[in-house]
Amino acid sequence: MLHKINRLNQKDSTILFIKNIQDIIPGILTKEEAAYVKEQREKREKDTIVLNHLKRWLIIQFIKKENETYRYLENCRRDGDKLLSLINENNISRVVIHDLAGRPEETLALAEGMALGNYQFLKYKTDPEKKKNALKSIHIFSEKVSKQDIDTMNIIIDGVCRCRDLVNEPVSALNAVNLAEEIEKMGVVCGAKVEVFKKKKIESLKMGGLLAVNKGSLDSPTFTVMEWKPVRPVNKKPYVFIGKGIVFDSGGLNLKPSGSMETMKYDMAGAAAMASAVYTIAMAKLPVHVIALMPATDNRPDGNAYAPGDVITMFDGTTVEVLNTDAEGRMILGDALSYAKKYQPELVINAATLTGSAAAAIGKYGIVALAIRSDEEFRKLKESGNNVYERLVEFPAWEEYGELIKSDIADIKNIGGKEAGAITAGKFLEHFTDYPFIHLDIAGPAYVEKRDSYHGTGGTGIVVRLLFDFMKNKCV
Repeated sequence: MLHKINRLNQKDSTILFIKNIQDIIPGILTKEEAAYVKEQREKREKDTIVLNHLKRWLIIQFIKKENETYRYLENCRRDGDKLLSLINENNISRVVIHDLAGRPEETLALAEGMALGNYQFLKYKTDPEKKKNALKSIHIFSEKVSKQDIDTMNIIIDGVCRCRDLVNEPVSALNAVNLAEEIEKMGVVCGAKVEVFKKKKIESLKMGGLLAVNKGSLDSPTFTVMEWKPVRPVNKKPYVFIGKGIVFDSGGLNLKPSGSMETMKYDMAGAAAMASAVYTIAMAKLPVHVIALMPATDNRPDGNAYAPGDVITMFDGTTVEVLNTDAEGRMILGDALSYAKKYQPELVINAATLTGSAAAAIGKYGIVALAIRSDEEFRKLKESGNNVYERLVEFPAWEEYGELIKSDIADIKNIGGKEAGAITAGKFLEHFTDYPFIHLDIAGPAYVEKRDSYHGTGGTGIVVRLLFDFMKNKCV
């Protein structure tokens, strides 16, 4: 949690956040300390200099130079995360960031990286108290950082951590029904309206894709609608977010090989991100009308599971030839994308851990994107991606790729072959749209098995900050 303070306490461990040595106010350091800091900075080119005052720590953190503002801020986030090891190892529970440089954006970014990096998922530890990080609160002393700035940052951090919690839960504790219940709880907290369609309702709507994937499961599917509609939204037509909610993906009858299944609890990261994005928007009371649609089920190879060769009739009447049951995410998303037409949306943004092809193409370092009838909106979304350092890489959506998913016996097939897998998956989704549409394949960055700076380990919460920034800019 971040807090604004208006007075310094000499007992607090403090980070002096500066651009140049000249930023340090006389009297903060002794002559010997000032000489030491100058020597470490000028001769050894250190960006972080630590002074141990026995009862407290004094850390001088220099802002790294970058030509591009968004890289500048990302350096600050990563510096915040790096400071955590020192803070937690030395059992520091309270730390103050003193903005001596008068740089509010950089100061908030440093605090953001520290707070997000401090996240832990300890629910299943037998003695979580022993494992908890020491750091409990981050305080900001700055004339240029407002309380509103800090309140907004706390909302963002909360939203990302809620998303991570959902992604990190095993399917034994978070099946499709449980996921819907957790989203309902989020709606109560933030004031968003949540409606959950259960199996009978899904059957009455004839959502064939979602029902087909669910056939191998003992648990019921859900289709969750989360809506934030303030009194006077700036948009006349809603922005619709759609998230893939496969709470566990075994691959179905096309069973995944060993080594490819262990982390598949994270295949609902798209749904978690979309619910958490609406949560942050509602908590911040942004004057925008947004709706999230989250189809959810697990994908398992039970006796009645859907099989290769099946032809499935989707919500909009499209027939799909199933060639691979492990291409299940696009099946449930196809129904949601068709359902979204009822809202006559301004724009639909889809997020899904959809293809290994996307992860293979750019790894954990960005998000593969396809923009359909949405060039200007995509440009703005890409700017937001840079702002929060969740960068977008646009793949082509050329019509020739659509030829790869044509079927001889149905309207389309659910895979397009060995080549361009991330693109043909996007083209499959495009088939169900007639509105401006942006598809985000987050298979690479949604879950990391080794610590990745402030993204931590496990669920990263990617897309929450991206969509918050994108929608916040609509309100300017």
